[in-house]
Amino acid sequence: MTERAGGGVDTCCESDRGCVFAKALLAQQAGCELAQRRAVAERVLVECPSPVARTNCGTLAALLQERARFALRLPPPGRPLIHMHALRLQCGGAAALQQVLQSADRDVHRMVGLAHERHGSLTELPWAAMVPALVAWQPRRRGRAREP
Repeated sequence: MTERAGGGVDTCCESDRGCVFAKALLAQQAGCELAQRRAVAERVLVECPSPVARTNCGTLAALLQERARFALRLPPPGRPLIHMHALRLQCGGAAALQQVLQSADRDVHRMVGLAHERHGSLTELPWAAMVPALVAWQPRRRGRAREP
C-alpha cells in the first residue's frame, strides 16, 4: 500500500477497483461483504465494486498509517511500504477496529459503517486504544516447530 500522488491509497494490484484491505482479506484476517475475487494468471485480485466503500476504507487505511507510523516504525509519507508493514496495518487495523467497536463481525465494510454510526467520523475513533491493539497484532506462525 503506497500513497498516490493525488493523496489516495494505492493497493498492490493494478486494478482501479482494488480493495484497500486486500492483504487482510487474502490472509483471512478480515472479511468484506462487497469483496469480489478475480483470478489473473496465478494471482488472486480482490476488488471492490463500490467507490464510496473504497473511499471510506482508503480513509481508514490512511488514518491507520498516519496514527501508527511511529509505533510500527513505518517509512515517511510518500515512500512505499514493504509487504509486512502493509499486512500489519491492514490485519492489525481490522483487528483493532473490531476490538474497539466490540464487534462480533470481522467485515471491514460493516465495521467502517458502525464506526461512522457510533463516532460520527473515522477521525473520532479512540486512536489511543486502537494503536496499541494494532501494534499487538502478530501474523500466524507457519507450520509447526520441529521437536529435537
